[in-house]
Amino acid sequence: KLFFTDYGNAAKVERCDMDGMNRTWIVDSKIEQPTALALDLINKYVYWLDIYLESVEVVDYQGRRRQTITKGRQIRHLCGLAVFENYLYTINSDNLSILRINRYNGTDVQALARLDNAREIRVYQKRTQGAVRSHACEVDPYGMPGGCSHICLLSSSYKARTCRCRTGFILGSDGRSCK
Repeated sequence: KLFFTDYGNAAKVERCDMDGMNRTWIVDSKIEQPTALALDLINKYVYWLDIYLESVEVVDYQGRRRQTITKGRQIRHLCGLAVFENYLYTINSDNLSILRINRYNGTDVQALARLDNAREIRVYQKRTQGAVRSHACEVDPYGMPGGCSHICLLSSSYKARTCRCRTGFILGSDGRSCK
């Protein structure tokens, strides 16, 4: 799945399949300007910053069990969001410090370091990188991902895929080749 925020006409947090199909709103109320998003891949939770409502919130992948982690004026200066173990990590754009927020007790906030011009944060750790199983976009004997001549996108499951073409090309009637 792909998770993303939108604060156009109606602010929301959404998810869809990697090919863009099955688009679903998971948060569409009491949300104004969601600017950063992070996933807890193990427990299947979505965290986001809303800089207008000055809050950090969480829901499960279906949009249930919504909770506010923390609220306050300091939220409007946060950008970027990552989750690892018991903490959320973010950047305070006001003083360019990396903040660690306890995701179970939002009052436990600690500044860790200061970085010039930081606007985004990511945590890379082996446990967050799931084991790769066989999937529909594996390279075939001809070196084509999922049998697609340009781009292979996983669809509704790891067993299904959709072929797409690079800009300037159109998908052929076979659903695999680009012209």
